[in-house]
Amino acid sequence: MNKPCRWQPAGTVYGTLLNFQREWNVWAPRMTQDPHKAPPKAPVLYIKTANTFNPSDALELQDDITEVDVGATVGLVMGPDGQPESAVLINDWSVPHDSYYRPPSKFRCRDGYMGLGQPVPWSQISMDGLSLSVRVNGVEVQEVQLGTLVRSVEQLLADVCEFMTLQPGDVLMVGTDCLDDGTRPRARAGDCVEIAAPGFTTVLIHVKGQA
Repeated sequence: MNKPCRWQPAGTVYGTLLNFQREWNVWAPRMTQDPHKAPPKAPVLYIKTANTFNPSDALELQDDITEVDVGATVGLVMGPDGQPESAVLINDWSVPHDSYYRPPSKFRCRDGYMGLGQPVPWSQISMDGLSLSVRVNGVEVQEVQLGTLVRSVEQLLADVCEFMTLQPGDVLMVGTDCLDDGTRPRARAGDCVEIAAPGFTTVLIHVKGQA
């Protein structure tokens, strides 16, 4: 019997930077420096290209990459009315980097660098007070509290829609939080990474090195 196809985004996927208070505070001293010279007034977005979509339970490290940052987040899957019709847990992988505002695509848009869960109908979940647990090899390494968003889910969606139209099937990620030192949890070949939250299916991914 053939296994059912696992979910993949049908539209464009947008990520959000600097939308957790902890990360905002880490970067605040640099926001007045060149070239921007001021804190961002609108949401700072980036695109996860289609080659990153990875509904499998494995991430293959490529080239000379030996470790990856874990980016636990929730994606809002847009419906035909311009509002979320479902939400999904996502692991927004990236290569560790020290870049501000606009990290180069080569860090975030490598093949398979977006681990995907299964969408849950919007009416069945509550984003208020939602907590995401990140575990590496069964040990919790991060707890992501959506209550610490700079822009709440509703405000983020409203602010984004002020300057762009989200199409049915598009996904807007609410952002990924950092640890106290500004880094994110990291994983290496052989690690098993889980992202879990109440009401969602757990995203479990095995990190593999090159054969």
